[in-house]
Amino acid sequence: MSRLALAFIVDPLDSLKAYKDSSVAMMRAAAARGHATWAIRREDLCWRDGAVRARAVPLTLGDDDHDWYAAGAAKVRELAAFDAVLMRQDPPFDFEYVAATWLLERAAAARARVFNAPRAVRDHSEKLAILEFAQFAPTTLVAREAGHIHAFIDEWGDTVLKPLDGMGGSQVFRVTAADPNRNVIVETLTQNGARTVMAQRYLPGIAAGDKRVLIIGGELVPYALARIPRAGETRGNLAAGGRGVAMPLTAREREIAECLAPILWGRGLLIVGLDVIDGHLTEINVTSPTCMVEIAQQTGFDVAGKVIDALERL
Repeated sequence: MSRLALAFIVDPLDSLKAYKDSSVAMMRAAAARGHATWAIRREDLCWRDGAVRARAVPLTLGDDDHDWYAAGAAKVRELAAFDAVLMRQDPPFDFEYVAATWLLERAAAARARVFNAPRAVRDHSEKLAILEFAQFAPTTLVAREAGHIHAFIDEWGDTVLKPLDGMGGSQVFRVTAADPNRNVIVETLTQNGARTVMAQRYLPGIAAGDKRVLIIGGELVPYALARIPRAGETRGNLAAGGRGVAMPLTAREREIAECLAPILWGRGLLIVGLDVIDGHLTEINVTSPTCMVEIAQQTGFDVAGKVIDALERL
């Protein structure tokens, strides 16, 4: 295998928590095989004279999580000069994120290999993408009109409301029909009818974990990370204090993932994180799916290495 040059578009390097960050794990896996790793900031992307370029920093990776990289001299390079470019910028998925996908799409048109494919990232809202696969999803409503949302809450009695652009469990509310705060919650989330939100039937199985199922290059990782809510909490997100426990995929999780894997890979989505609660698909994460480190530490399955395997095959 020839030496690859891999560029990672990431948050500022000093902000990454190397002990658990999936992007760092992929960089380390690449470096361990002799591949060159570079870091790019999203704000350094630019188009000029028919090419997308960026200020790229070559990295030397280390095992010390507190001092995990050494940066070389930055160079302005065309993205097409790299063997692969991995967009790993965390949300929010705002206008600047969309602008980055437009630039990356131009880079892809110039034969840069960009993952996840920028058009696919732009077209797959991490919340709304489940609507394409409604047979696996819990009962769901997408609306901004308060009357529709309140009717849904009354119908199911116990529901979860969340914004379409949130991450890490931010602004996710469990709302019951008898909740005295339901009006203000709906008003706040919808910004008095100006913002569309998602409502879903509450799934009691969340107590056993919000499962993160990873698909790499159209192939399933055989373990999921169950993110189990802490006491008194509805959300299982690790960012909200959930506890991560790796476990083999269930038959239902495998069924869902095997159905979606070839479809999503066919759209250029190299790394996908499915969220599954009690056998129901609740989100399809395509921006910067995580949980690779936790699964690897608890099971020995090298998830980051599987990503590099896929890149080497390409």
